[in-house]
Amino acid sequence: MKTTSKLLKFFLFVFAVVLMGSCSDDDGNIPIEQQDSDIVDLAIATDDLSILVAALQRADLVSALQADGPFTVFAPTNAAFEAFLNANNFASLEDVPVEILTQVLLNHVVSGEFTSGSLSSGYVSSLSTAGAGGNNLSLFINTSSGVTINGISDVITADVDATNGVVHIVDAVIDIPTVVTFAVADPNFSTLVSALTELTPNTDFAGILSRTEGGNGDGIDPDFTVFAPTNAAFDALPSIPDEPVLTQVLLHHVVGGANVRSGDLTDGIMAATLEGDDITINLPGTGDNIADVTDGSGTSDIGIIAVDVQAGNGVIHVLNKVMIPDTNN
Repeated sequence: MKTTSKLLKFFLFVFAVVLMGSCSDDDGNIPIEQQDSDIVDLAIATDDLSILVAALQRADLVSALQADGPFTVFAPTNAAFEAFLNANNFASLEDVPVEILTQVLLNHVVSGEFTSGSLSSGYVSSLSTAGAGGNNLSLFINTSSGVTINGISDVITADVDATNGVVHIVDAVIDIPTVVTFAVADPNFSTLVSALTELTPNTDFAGILSRTEGGNGDGIDPDFTVFAPTNAAFDALPSIPDEPVLTQVLLHHVVGGANVRSGDLTDGIMAATLEGDDITINLPGTGDNIADVTDGSGTSDIGIIAVDVQAGNGVIHVLNKVMIPDTNN
């Protein structure tokens, strides 16, 4: 009897071990055959990513996304690609120039593995080199309500694990951004956007700063370097000027025909703004400022507090105060 009892306990123990082993192989209900899938394999196995797979093949990026990485990929659905093609007047994926398709696809890839829980609101760099001057494009991540990229693309399925990174499925293609894209997407610039639009209706600032081609009749051509004041910077003004003065103030924050990144700055460098007055940049900045700026009016305690938000048609540096031009000239 004792021998039978011991054998029963032994078989129950073995069964428990086997059961525990099979549960550990389940890994969050992911089929065992997919647990060793890289990013491309996962896309191939997902019906709603079939256009993405075709795009990766056309742009010859399959091998790149099968590399060790790790990568974070924001993967647009088929509906997202169809909307992108329609919006850009492409009849099919085959009509998109390969060089454009390549850069758009790379703008969905970030080096490093970032799960939805590790993402925070702010800027990261994509692998696309479609930024002005051949620089890597920035992406603005907003995590205030889910995860939104560049103000246009929402994550609808997060944290699909791959052997070489993580995939987040999104509902819109993340096209090459302009400086306007980031101004609109970043809530820290909501007052600036209001100043550029509803408060200055007689100047098409949004249209001007969305330009991607030169040779414009007014002589205002990309690339643009934009010194963008935060909401707090506008709040510090006694009041926001009326349109005639405000227009000149806004023009005083833009340098045309140059993509001037932080690495291009030198102490005492001067730059002519679209308004006409020069600004002077001094390095290093005081306190927490990366650099100090002297505006056209001679005010010298203006700080650059963030740099190198890279768009396709220019770059943005963030200011903690609004610059004022010389109102006597």
